[in-house]
Amino acid sequence: MGVSLTQKSLATVRHEVGVPAYDRRGLRPGILHIGLGNFHRSHMATYLDRLFEQGEAHDWAIIGSGVMPADVRMRRRLRQQDWLSTVVDLEPGAISARVVGAMIDFVPVVSAAIVEALTDPRVRIVSLTITEGGYFLDASIGRFDSHHPWIRADAADPARPRTVFGMMVKALAERRAKGQPPFTVLSCDNLPGNGDVTRRSVVGLAELIDRDLAEWIQQEVTFPNSMVDCITPSTTAHERELVSRRFGIEDAAPVVCEPFRQWVIEDRFCAGRPALEKVGVEFVDDVSAYETMKLRILNAGHASIAYVAALLGYRHVHRAMADADIRDWLLALQKREIMPALEKIEGVAYPAYLAWIVERFGNAEIGDTVSRLCANGSTRQPKFILPAIRDALGHGVSVEGLALELALWCRYCRVAGEVSRGPALSDPLSARLKVGARESVRDPQAFLKIREVFNDLAESQKLRGAFVRWLDIIDDQGVRVAIRRYVAEAERPG
Repeated sequence: MGVSLTQKSLATVRHEVGVPAYDRRGLRPGILHIGLGNFHRSHMATYLDRLFEQGEAHDWAIIGSGVMPADVRMRRRLRQQDWLSTVVDLEPGAISARVVGAMIDFVPVVSAAIVEALTDPRVRIVSLTITEGGYFLDASIGRFDSHHPWIRADAADPARPRTVFGMMVKALAERRAKGQPPFTVLSCDNLPGNGDVTRRSVVGLAELIDRDLAEWIQQEVTFPNSMVDCITPSTTAHERELVSRRFGIEDAAPVVCEPFRQWVIEDRFCAGRPALEKVGVEFVDDVSAYETMKLRILNAGHASIAYVAALLGYRHVHRAMADADIRDWLLALQKREIMPALEKIEGVAYPAYLAWIVERFGNAEIGDTVSRLCANGSTRQPKFILPAIRDALGHGVSVEGLALELALWCRYCRVAGEVSRGPALSDPLSARLKVGARESVRDPQAFLKIREVFNDLAESQKLRGAFVRWLDIIDDQGVRVAIRRYVAEAERPG
């Protein structure tokens, strides 16, 4: 039995575990974070903990909040341990742990309490990790869904909001009425243009309530875009047992994650910010090129190995990455078709970033699963692969490998659940994808004709021809032959 994690017990924690050397009693709130899950604690909270260790920014501590049932459970667990969390970095051969103390409170999961906290003038940043589904996006147009029932309810009764954005609008209205400055709204969710998305949601709801208020928010509140990165799995009994056995700590909600972290933020803060650049955060004028880099190299990289790994019978990502054919396929695709279409970023070497990605994918301690990467292809491919195809076509770059990736996805959709007793196809459009994939035996273009996924890309003769060719090779000669042939073609001079 290990030490129960509390502020008082920190002195008895094993010496190899890092603990806060700063006086947590001297911390003051500066950030209200909504959606306090594992990623926030492995990422933002860890960066702030490092900054506090340097004796800096002790008036920027975190207050947690949230509106979902999971937030109630998280608050209950963290309250018992004085808002402390054990964060374990899963570095191969060198697993390490630190107790992170950047959080000092968690608001009751009640609308009135959250609004009250949002109106506290000490709160100068409101940050979010609420997942893409929490932004009320209309998938058909990629914009704020002003007709969502919850949004309409908040617009009809703004005094009693039920959504995160309704609470923010109410708090901003109160701050404006009192002559208090507004706060910066900082999304830490993994979606392109996350600050712009957040602004549209907040301003969009405000316009339904009070146009003058909406204009004031538009002019005075800042919504910087940011790019976040740290692979952080879910916590299960296995992770809790690991922390107890390996580090002697009984933590009800520990976090395990990879040792790599990246955070790039547009430097637009209307009420100040902590000096996070001192602990490795990059502040830039425009984050879009960094977002694209991550989407094309990390996310498209995951997508490009997912289906070939599944078709070859792999269950875990690190085992797939130990297969030289899969690794060579990933590298050849990136170097031949994806990286040449990327905008240059001063001080960033794409080959070095790709090398980091390959190393991260091969981290056996993470235990990432191939099935996770294969799930929801109809939403992942339009975000990660199809934009890369459009970029390549626009730059006159080959799309042979990207077409092969689509052919591998098609083959997977046709046989998912049958290959090496692997999982069934997990996708909101599974029925449509299965039909298109099966019809591709007779009509190889049937898969590309799924309009809700590919839109007008099927009209590209260059893509269509390459897709048909690769699907024929996969069906006739097998997956491994196809990726080996692509690698050989990519390495051929000229």
